[in-house]
Amino acid sequence: MARKLIVGITQGDGNGISYEVIIKALADERILDMCTPVIYGSSKIFGFYKKSLHDLDPINTNIITSAKDIHPKRVNILNCLPENVFVEPGQPTPESAKSAMMSLECAVKDIKAGLIDVLVTAPINKLAMSNEGFGYTGHTEFLQKEFGVDDVTMLMSTNRLKVGVVTSHIPLKDVPTTITTEKILSKLRLMKQSLQRDFGIREPKLAVLGLNPHCGDGGLLGDEEKNIIMPAVQKAMDEGILAFGPYSPDGFFGLGNYLKFDAVLAMYHDQGLIPFKALAFEEGVNFTVGLPIVRTSPDHGTAYEMAGRDLANPLSMKASIYMAIDIYHRREQYDALMAGRMKKQ
Repeated sequence: MARKLIVGITQGDGNGISYEVIIKALADERILDMCTPVIYGSSKIFGFYKKSLHDLDPINTNIITSAKDIHPKRVNILNCLPENVFVEPGQPTPESAKSAMMSLECAVKDIKAGLIDVLVTAPINKLAMSNEGFGYTGHTEFLQKEFGVDDVTMLMSTNRLKVGVVTSHIPLKDVPTTITTEKILSKLRLMKQSLQRDFGIREPKLAVLGLNPHCGDGGLLGDEEKNIIMPAVQKAMDEGILAFGPYSPDGFFGLGNYLKFDAVLAMYHDQGLIPFKALAFEEGVNFTVGLPIVRTSPDHGTAYEMAGRDLANPLSMKASIYMAIDIYHRREQYDALMAGRMKKQ
């Protein structure tokens, strides 16, 4: 039987829906059968939001100040915020941004120390955190720097649809000059490796989207497809990566062609995330490909307009927890298999 993992969950922005989706997800007793959750945040804020939720089964909690004191059969709340922390549901504040940063930094410190096994991050407000000196455009960029890896990609995932992006949190006007053949090739390499190691797909088929309308119409609407994207696809094929394209995004998703592939690589954020969220919003998970640790996140934001109103759906948070656990165990199995093959050679 697989070992019961310790799942670290950051609180994200405490003025959004993070605590609500975390509490609702962890109220499902099946979660405790599969893992030991540790919320990095505040027992005070946890209690505040729990009072606003109705029809929940009782949750047995264990309030701690160190991951070394984790209780394996309870929902652990690791207090890493000041005791006088204040919550204002429905709006970003400097305090909520600073608290999100403290929660994330504490959880990353613990996963580096081996005190937790996987990381699930709740939504943050990027602008508010930037205003408080965070220095990164999102979780993905922060984690890339913290773990010292050359490249990562955001992979939006469900069982039937996986979408990665070449460029992520940058202005749309910067996308054409940021896309290069080597950058596309790097993302395809990462995605192939992850689909094999993390998702158990032996020979993944990857679809690559174009940048311009109608893939440039032979150069009439742009030449990035001919000069940048097609050479990347060809080089990927030469390396043994089953990459195909470029495909025009509207017809590709509209006709359901994504179902013929194991994953899709989009050129920029909204090109990939709009169709993904339209097709799989409630069950979607954001998984960071390329890190030495497993990190997942719900595919939604802070949703301030719902905060404190018992309206938030926890399915994406649940899916994030389940996916983190599944990927961790698949990695163990894959790495053991590869090690066994190396010994035989």
